[in-house]
Amino acid sequence: MQRILLKLSGEALAGEKKTGFDEPTVKKVAMQVKELVDDGVQVGIVIGGGNFWRGRSSESIDRTKADQIGMLATVMNCIYVSEIFRCVGMRTAILTPFACGSFTKLFSKDRACKYFGHGMVVFFAGGTGHPYFSTDTGVVLRAVEVEADVILLAKAVDGVYDADPRNNSAAKKYASVTIDEVIAKNLQVVDMTASILARDNKMPMWVFGLNEENSIINAVKGTFSGTKVIV
Repeated sequence: MQRILLKLSGEALAGEKKTGFDEPTVKKVAMQVKELVDDGVQVGIVIGGGNFWRGRSSESIDRTKADQIGMLATVMNCIYVSEIFRCVGMRTAILTPFACGSFTKLFSKDRACKYFGHGMVVFFAGGTGHPYFSTDTGVVLRAVEVEADVILLAKAVDGVYDADPRNNSAAKKYASVTIDEVIAKNLQVVDMTASILARDNKMPMWVFGLNEENSIINAVKGTFSGTKVIV
């Protein structure tokens, strides 16, 4: 793999606290990504905002405004994680689809690819910049735009199951599954909009548990124990 797009769950980065950040967890992620970068892999990152905000659960706030708060939550996450990455020796850049003063730079494919070429880890914050689109859609969109080889989905669950393993002990994990099957069975790897975008642009997705030892490194160059969503 030459270029990957890694999607990190905001909740997974919060660890046992469920909100905010768990710095040891983030540092473990940073050290894994550094090993990949040192080996010449170009890494882009999208982070969900669920450790700060889930707008869809609020019935008191207009959906557009709720989604805007969620976009800003992802910007906060990227700023924090970017700084942890820098403290372990990586160079980073944060791109957003809207202006954030001097905090970030505006996204363009050319700018992202220039940063990749300089060996920088590129954080894609702010989702698509529009309400009604999740960070799932944002990660597939950015992966397609920058021509990533694969999307790595690091989640709290270690793969794709035929039922929710947290509620059903008999749930079975797929070693691999087609994107058409994901859509037909509503397996919720990513939301439906993102699933269709991945299918139409032939973008593979690998799903695995973030908390497994060296899970990101193993997904790229070692033993992969999650689920491969193939197109």
